[in-house]
Amino acid sequence: MKTSIHNITKKGERRNIEFKERLNEDYHLQKDRKQRLASQMKYRMERGNGEAIYFVGVDDDGNLTGLDEKEIEESIFVLKRVAEEINAVILKVEKFPGDNGEIARVFIGKNNGFKRDHMLVGVAGHVDHGKSTLVGTITTGNLDNGSGRTRIFLDLQKHEIERGLSADLSFAIYGFSNDEAMRIKNPLNKKDKAKLVEDCDKLICFVDTVGHEPWLRTTIRGIVGQKLDYGLLTVAADQGPTHITKEHLGIILAMDLPVIVTITKIDMVSVDIIKETKEKVFELLKLVGRIPFMIKSEDDAGFVAQNDNPHLVPIINVSSLTGEGLNLLDELFLNLKIPNKTEDSLKPFMMYIDKIYSVVGVGVVVSGTIRQGKVKSGDKLFLGPDGTGKYMNVRAKSIEMHYCKKDYAEAGDVVGISIKGVGIEDIKRGMILCDHNYEKNSVREFEADVAILVHPTTIKEGYECITHIETISETVAFEPLDKEFMSAGDRGKIRMRFKYRPFNIKESQKVIFREGRSKGIGSITRIIE
Repeated sequence: MKTSIHNITKKGERRNIEFKERLNEDYHLQKDRKQRLASQMKYRMERGNGEAIYFVGVDDDGNLTGLDEKEIEESIFVLKRVAEEINAVILKVEKFPGDNGEIARVFIGKNNGFKRDHMLVGVAGHVDHGKSTLVGTITTGNLDNGSGRTRIFLDLQKHEIERGLSADLSFAIYGFSNDEAMRIKNPLNKKDKAKLVEDCDKLICFVDTVGHEPWLRTTIRGIVGQKLDYGLLTVAADQGPTHITKEHLGIILAMDLPVIVTITKIDMVSVDIIKETKEKVFELLKLVGRIPFMIKSEDDAGFVAQNDNPHLVPIINVSSLTGEGLNLLDELFLNLKIPNKTEDSLKPFMMYIDKIYSVVGVGVVVSGTIRQGKVKSGDKLFLGPDGTGKYMNVRAKSIEMHYCKKDYAEAGDVVGISIKGVGIEDIKRGMILCDHNYEKNSVREFEADVAILVHPTTIKEGYECITHIETISETVAFEPLDKEFMSAGDRGKIRMRFKYRPFNIKESQKVIFREGRSKGIGSITRIIE
């Protein structure tokens, strides 16, 4: 890799390529010097049809001098500040070994309005507690008719419509422009979705999961497999919290997500029943160490949204039939803070694959939520690991976010990427798509610290169950390390082995394992080579 970079730099600075041995914050961000750098960057971008490429850690003669990690990060920070002067952004950062440290290749492009706040909200709750209906009502502004009219915007498969039960993850969007709610006129129209993405400066993407117990694995995939910012739990006023409600709440909390609760169907019951359900929700939240806060006004919604206490849980009474409480949800989502993803965006690109399609006229498309980094159309990427642990060379042909075509996408975006170089039969859910700088591994065994939540008997060596990590859903064999066996309520270290194929996983990632109902949670502590 060092040789290939040297082949580029030895040709010297040209067109849109600029060399910088090192950029110092105290010196290069002084007003006059910053303006000169901005003019230089603008010139390089004009020569490169809107894109400039900076090599950091390279002297004027093209020698790969290299910098240490701190110097590299400071230089990238300076480039970011200079780019802001000409309404440009850092699209991507690649790092390579130099003679005495690292070399960074920094791609800088126009800020074409794509940069916006993008919040992902996972929606969970028991079957028939009004998840899909609520999301359909929020995103369209159309009230329900009492028979699930608005849920049809999310349940698109024939058997889902006929049975009134969601069977797969659905994605729905709405947002805000100049603090005004923007909704989709026709959710079944791809152009309407694309226009909404373009028009909003804050985009809310709902990941609608499945409430039916037999499809728990799909619900877990929706909460664990996406890079969610919040978990929205629905509780029907006429039923109150159920065992599935508790299951879904446990999964949201296991992923360390802030929680929002909506008490739905308040039009169907009396005030006394609503109060009784509210009290049950309060008790449940207090049991898991959360502080319930009932939102009764827009001022309440603004206060909770701006509060930095992650244990505070806003609760809103809503009706998709009458529209009561929907204005409070709007106010909450308008003011909720979105975690800063700038740091993640500057890391090497990586995305766990959630869905695989074959689209006529486009080819193979993989979709998922970008975990880190940025990806541009035309990028050379790697896909894997396959069953043998190897990675395949592919190219990103095009990128779409909610049917809106984009030149690039970054951490936190839910995208579909058309790739060239492999067949649809070569791709499995749980694989990653990444650039060459991302640390590619192929793991069969690892250790994790876990807590056993529910299990009727004991877990001992040889025990097998489905384990979820990101979008991975795979049978894993267990071997308790701290004790001979484990049972409900126990905590300890377990060695796990993927039964059928390797995956790309890292230390500290969350683990949820289940056999029917979820049995335990934990995090990866060590990768076994």
